[in-house]
Amino acid sequence: MIKRLFWDLETSPNIGFFWRAGYRLSIPPDNILQERAIICVCYKWEHEKRAHAIEWDKGCDKKLLEEFLPIAEEADELVAHNGDKFDLKWFQTRCLKHGLPPTNEKKTVDTLAIARRRFYFNSNKLDYIAKFLGLDGKDETNFGMWQDIVLNNCPTAMRKMVKYCKRDVYLLEDVWRALSAYHKPKTHAGVAAGRDKWTCPHCGSEDVSKSKTRYTTAGNIQHQMKCGECHRYYSISDKAYKDYLTIKRGSVATGA
Repeated sequence: MIKRLFWDLETSPNIGFFWRAGYRLSIPPDNILQERAIICVCYKWEHEKRAHAIEWDKGCDKKLLEEFLPIAEEADELVAHNGDKFDLKWFQTRCLKHGLPPTNEKKTVDTLAIARRRFYFNSNKLDYIAKFLGLDGKDETNFGMWQDIVLNNCPTAMRKMVKYCKRDVYLLEDVWRALSAYHKPKTHAGVAAGRDKWTCPHCGSEDVSKSKTRYTTAGNIQHQMKCGECHRYYSISDKAYKDYLTIKRGSVATGA
């Protein structure tokens, strides 16, 4: 079974000196008094009912990183919304800051990238896509919650932040489940379960049948298959299809 981890993190703002607020202003990095950090990371495994949270230690995120690193190491896939350009880079930057080892190269699934590539939503934000799918959307938040956590170490605000982040993780899994039906999987579920290449890469089922045959410009033969369980389409090579026929004919001969 594929170990798929859904995760999200919340970060603090930088604290620094500036003389006036407005657009198109340049604030040099020398003006930063306190670097931004990770306030909390929330996560859940696929098929798990409850999300988990790890919080920073009064502004320091080193223990948070140390605790989440082995969890991330267990995953076959890390799933996040804008995870490739934000969450994972943020996490790695903070690990570098604290001298922690990097995670092994992981397969990442970015639902934002899938939304941009496969669809034409009015907005690619997680909240919009969730509501588009008929879900309730993200929890409400405001700047004051970040201010209370960063400046006052407020436990009430932290509980709200964790609740907000956990909600994002639940929505993330729901959105991923809907979008992934239209996108090629990063990991072959059938092979991951010890089955042949002709099995469904989405769910791993052996209840599949051929839909049509295609011929590439390079002269290769590909067979489009349809899964009888998840009803998704996928393509396999001619060799994998011959293996499929051998297995199916053997099953018919034995009455299996």
